[in-house]
Amino acid sequence: MGKRFIFILADIVTCLLVAFLVACSGNEKPQTAHPPASVPVVSLSAGQVTTYHDYPASIEAVANVLIRPQVSGYIDRVLVDEGAFVRKGQTLFKINGLLYREQLNAAIAGMHLAEALLINEQIETDKLKPLVQNKVISDYQLKIAEAALLMAKARLEQSQAAIASAKINLGYTTIQAPVSGYVGRLMKKQGTLVAPSDPAPLTELSDVSQLHVYFSLSEQDFVHFKAQYPGNSLSEKIEHVPEVDLVLSDESIFSQKGKIDIFDGQFDKNTGSITVRASFPNQQGLLRSGNTGKVRLGLHHRDAVLVPAAATLEMQDKVFVFALDEKNKVSKVAIQIVGKSGSSYLVKEGLKAGDRIVMRGMDHLQEGQTIRPEILMTYNNPRSELK
Repeated sequence: MGKRFIFILADIVTCLLVAFLVACSGNEKPQTAHPPASVPVVSLSAGQVTTYHDYPASIEAVANVLIRPQVSGYIDRVLVDEGAFVRKGQTLFKINGLLYREQLNAAIAGMHLAEALLINEQIETDKLKPLVQNKVISDYQLKIAEAALLMAKARLEQSQAAIASAKINLGYTTIQAPVSGYVGRLMKKQGTLVAPSDPAPLTELSDVSQLHVYFSLSEQDFVHFKAQYPGNSLSEKIEHVPEVDLVLSDESIFSQKGKIDIFDGQFDKNTGSITVRASFPNQQGLLRSGNTGKVRLGLHHRDAVLVPAAATLEMQDKVFVFALDEKNKVSKVAIQIVGKSGSSYLVKEGLKAGDRIVMRGMDHLQEGQTIRPEILMTYNNPRSELK
């Protein structure tokens, strides 16, 4: 009887508990769905854009001349200092010329001897001519005399050539600047014995009044470059290329603008690129041969789509944006970038004009999430400021 009472009491408690839970659940208010988040969005459009690409470049002087001796001897005087600017024709070195002066004197003496022999042979020939005419002697002796006269003339010409050679060698003892420019390191000092066969030059003279800056274009950039300028030939297209900038190693821009003037005759088989030369004026000598820098080249793009760099995400070497469909659902889209203009990326594939992308707050979005777009502007100008 006691056990039956306990079971009846347990059933009563269970029924009361169920009734209480049902009553409580009936008083709960239904949950309301949260509205879509408001997210700033930009609408993309296409237009003509100029992108700038920096190409690593090497800077060379218009002329780098190795100064070497053309005669042997001891350096008597060094008339310039390292780094000095010299004019064309200015004396740089003076080699001891006593030996070459004596060689010149010997050549002059040899000429005087040849002149005397010529006179003697001329007299002998003139003496024999009337005797032959009068048939006193045979013409055999006259022919021998005339041959001797020709030999004397040849000796005179030979001695004159020796004088000219001696004068040239004596002139080589004074080494002058073949061009105007800056003197490099002086490899040989006063009193040093020098010779034309020396492996090291006396110094190097660099004419930096104009700079030749060499850089390389890939085959794709080269094709794009040719397509955007008028002309039937490459030389005609070069005439329409605007001036280019030179970016120095400290990222500053060189004060003078350059002009592209030469393309190499062929592509490098190893790198698949072609070498291009741009010339920059450098009258003040602010840059020297051997400087490094980058040529900043502008490329024009028609119907280009620009995307703000701030609206992109980089993951595993790929660039993504969150694009919206017609129902305002976002999806992550990979884009292919071909250049940069200001703070914007130039898109080759992945987006088109009229597409909408999320501008900010991408970190809080999920694939397929519905948002309430807050249109900021139509984005087509890389210089526009997005507020």
